[in-house]
Amino acid sequence: MPLDPSQLTQKQRVSYFVENIALRGILGLAGFVPYRWRIPLIGKLVSTLGPLVGFDRRIRDNLALTCPELTKPEVHRLCREVNNNAGRTIAELYAGAPFVDRAKAAPISGDGLKALEEARASGRPVILVTGHFGNYDAARAGLISRGFSMGALYRRMANPFFNTHYVRTISHIGTPMFEQGRRGMVEMVRHLKKGGIIAIVADLHVHDGELIDFFGTPAVTSTVPAELALKYNAALIPVYGVRQENGLDFEIILNPEIPTSDPVTMTRAICDDLESMVRRHMGQWFWIHRRWKTLGFTPAPKKPSKGETSAKP
Repeated sequence: MPLDPSQLTQKQRVSYFVENIALRGILGLAGFVPYRWRIPLIGKLVSTLGPLVGFDRRIRDNLALTCPELTKPEVHRLCREVNNNAGRTIAELYAGAPFVDRAKAAPISGDGLKALEEARASGRPVILVTGHFGNYDAARAGLISRGFSMGALYRRMANPFFNTHYVRTISHIGTPMFEQGRRGMVEMVRHLKKGGIIAIVADLHVHDGELIDFFGTPAVTSTVPAELALKYNAALIPVYGVRQENGLDFEIILNPEIPTSDPVTMTRAICDDLESMVRRHMGQWFWIHRRWKTLGFTPAPKKPSKGETSAKP
């Protein structure tokens, strides 16, 4: 878990502080540019810097691992698109009202919308699962504007200085916010028990997850969203904020509710659903992630549930 500033070495503290000041400065200056120009400008900037800061190398490595059939021109194009989308997403997050207005205007479609409405009407809890795709906060803002009040689980940023204003910024879109960890989990479960709606980004590497194929390659994946859905009878619905051709607008898509079975099977369904969406919009997923860190992976031992005993061969 990222450290508190007081726990950092002097070198780490200086590095993170300078990094935060630089990023805040860029975003602050960009704020003087009209929104319709600002978003593509930041996208272009990140796309240009991608090769220099190592983003392109990570994208190429991930694509070589999972999509070796892609040609060099296709990989080059995806490097530019992925970095551009990442830059736009950051700029949108800090844009405030203009971004939220775009999200509010986004059309909502998909079979999952009916399931969401039925769950809200009956007081049944809902877990909306998404990935680092398009702009996931556009989906959150758009649904909140339609009366779907929801909480969101987030992972603390590695840079503690940046994390402070990052959390404040994403909280402006909607609350409550639950930080990944013991306390956040307790608060999130309490919210679910009341019939609430929560949003979880489910495509990050986690140390205590299961090896589940994503793009045909095993990736360590959390089964917590499925476990929570089973335990609290929550509807588990995939949702995405898909960036449109003009680069500024979105469509919010809710895919069909994940059928109830067991945590691993349901998590596989979540990964398959995200993969199908990414394959239609390859440049909108965050291929910069270290998603396939499986070397030396050993699954965490499962504790027997209450009333069960451990089975031995």
